[in-house]
Amino acid sequence: MLRFLINRLLVVVPVLFVVSCVVFLILRLAPGDPAAVIAGNSATNAEIEQIRQSLGLDRSLPVQYGIWLGKAVQGDLGYSYFLNKPVSELIAQRLEPTASLALGTLVLAVLLAVPLGTLAAWRMGGWIDRMLSLISVAGFSVPVFVTGYVLIYLFAIRVDWLPVQGYESWSGPGGVLAWAKHLILPWLALAIIYVALIARITRASVSEALTEDFIRTARAKGLSESLVLMRHALRNAAVPIVTVIGI
Repeated sequence: MLRFLINRLLVVVPVLFVVSCVVFLILRLAPGDPAAVIAGNSATNAEIEQIRQSLGLDRSLPVQYGIWLGKAVQGDLGYSYFLNKPVSELIAQRLEPTASLALGTLVLAVLLAVPLGTLAAWRMGGWIDRMLSLISVAGFSVPVFVTGYVLIYLFAIRVDWLPVQGYESWSGPGGVLAWAKHLILPWLALAIIYVALIARITRASVSEALTEDFIRTARAKGLSESLVLMRHALRNAAVPIVTVIGI
């Protein structure tokens, strides 16, 4: 598992390099002059040229990219002239909400999908399996913004349990409770998609593991169905499940 993670991280490096090159070229080759935009409509040609020199826009594209990459490696991502703040500061402001949304969605999806997929494989053809098929179809078919509207209507408008919008930091006056209340609806709206995917993969992997000889051996030894299901079937089916969750 450690080697797999290291290999995946090593693959990310050239991908990020290629993406940075493409984005840099798109921005540099796009029509318009950034120096003229920064200077404003009343600026003279001399003022625009001075801004170009201060930003290094008068140099060749490889030199510009090298300067940007060197600063980016050191943590200097540039300055937003539109918001008058460093880019790193803008990213830091949005890091906590983004991480809270992403990690909460992932945790909720895994907690719902893995048990649901495992039970569906154990009782294949039963009501849990049919419910999983319904959730999967809905999760893959219904756009996430439609799901969000439905959740807002049910839990924010009809019963007024949860807020419609906004974000509260977990370290704010409201504490963890206010933080979670503002994220429950986004978590649910996004998790439905991943529950559909992870649960289907879990069902397929566990159902295949349940047909193996070691499962019959475990049952012949008198182990309970819960131990057979969790300790043997789910453990041996974990590789494709973990792979999907990691991706």
